Amino acid sequence: MKILFIGDIVGSPGRKIVHDRLADILTQRSIDLCIANGENSASGFGITPRLAEEIFAAGVEVITGGNHIWDRKEIIDFFPHEPRLIRPANFPTGSPGKGHFVAQAKNGVAYAVMNLQGRTFMAPLEDPFRTAERELAALPPDVKVIIVDMHAEATSEKQAMGWHLDGKVSAVLGTHTHVATADNRVLPGGTAYITDVGMTGPHDSVIGMEKKPIVQRFLDALPAKFAVAEGDVQMNTVQIDVDESSGRARTIERVNFRLD
Repeated sequence: MKILFIGDIVGSPGRKIVHDRLADILTQRSIDLCIANGENSASGFGITPRLAEEIFAAGVEVITGGNHIWDRKEIIDFFPHEPRLIRPANFPTGSPGKGHFVAQAKNGVAYAVMNLQGRTFMAPLEDPFRTAERELAALPPDVKVIIVDMHAEATSEKQAMGWHLDGKVSAVLGTHTHVATADNRVLPGGTAYITDVGMTGPHDSVIGMEKKPIVQRFLDALPAKFAVAEGDVQMNTVQIDVDESSGRARTIERVNFRLD
């Protein structure tokens, strides 16, 4: 089973490359399931119902979130109507939406996608490690292919989650920093892992935003308005090959695409 995971989609440049390139990529690579982190798709902060529908229409089957998922208030009422949009499972009890989604892929294989958020250098949430165990226990026992988006700042916390879930899920894929890492590998228990998939958006930037205001803020510590940059639009992804009968990953490959 071939799975493509798209790193954090940032603003209109990120949405454009997904719109323009994804359909061909899915066909050429015979992808069975496509997942994307979309919490920065609305001008770099949050996601709206319209943009979620746009991303789904481009070929993404599940959209994961993170700490910016509530930045656009109109998304809150959208969650009950669209289970394919998920948010971190360790958000407080009663938060809109769910932290996992279960369905069948194009090839008929059952799968689950889970979303977690780290706590190091981020908002104090419920323990993602124990939340992961609880969410896994709630999944149907016949679901073997399980993909986890670990949305976190600290590389150590992401790596710890990878080891914690090794052998229990098909992949633990880090998001949030927008900077792709080169540590993709399959852990001993059969779990594909990468600390950060990277960013889908303008790479002539500081994590997707125009460089000058951010550099200036580091220089003078004064408030500054950040805007999504435009240059060097790339789609950072990983492609995972999973044994659909066992859920164990065979390979994980970093694949980078550019906007032609």
